[in-house]
Amino acid sequence: MKTIIKGMALLFAMIMIGCGGKNEEKKEEGFSVQRKKAATEQPVETNTTNEVKASERVDMTTIGVGPIKSVELEPDIDQAMVTNGKEVYDQMCLACHRIGKKFIGPPPNGILERRTPEWVMNMILNPQEMVQQDSLAKDLLQEFNGSPMSNQGLTEDQARAILEYFRTLK
Repeated sequence: MKTIIKGMALLFAMIMIGCGGKNEEKKEEGFSVQRKKAATEQPVETNTTNEVKASERVDMTTIGVGPIKSVELEPDIDQAMVTNGKEVYDQMCLACHRIGKKFIGPPPNGILERRTPEWVMNMILNPQEMVQQDSLAKDLLQEFNGSPMSNQGLTEDQARAILEYFRTLK
């Protein structure tokens, strides 16, 4: 029995010596990295100019690249065309464009105050060539994280109906 007690006391003493008594610095929880600045790093220049985003830029002169060369907008809005345009928009465009807020693509409201009707229709009908050849479309692609607008295969009549719907969005 004395041997067992001495053995237990010895084991307990070894555990205490092995687990305690060290004076290590306490480590902070979490992850941190401290790195030294390389001697070859150049200071990063920041753009301090007040450059206007492509989605907010006004360009009422460009018609874009595509089949639409001229669009005549009547003074009165065609409500039947608006209804059709909203249906097409909700079915084909709503996945990427939200009215009043930036989403995957720019919001469509107020677009006709910033772009010509021809440009808007060419962007709807011919997005691949627009982002390749039109500087504003290229800038929009860059602003929206390289998410290209997909060609939905719409007809000119459908694109014109969407344009009429856009006329109602302020």
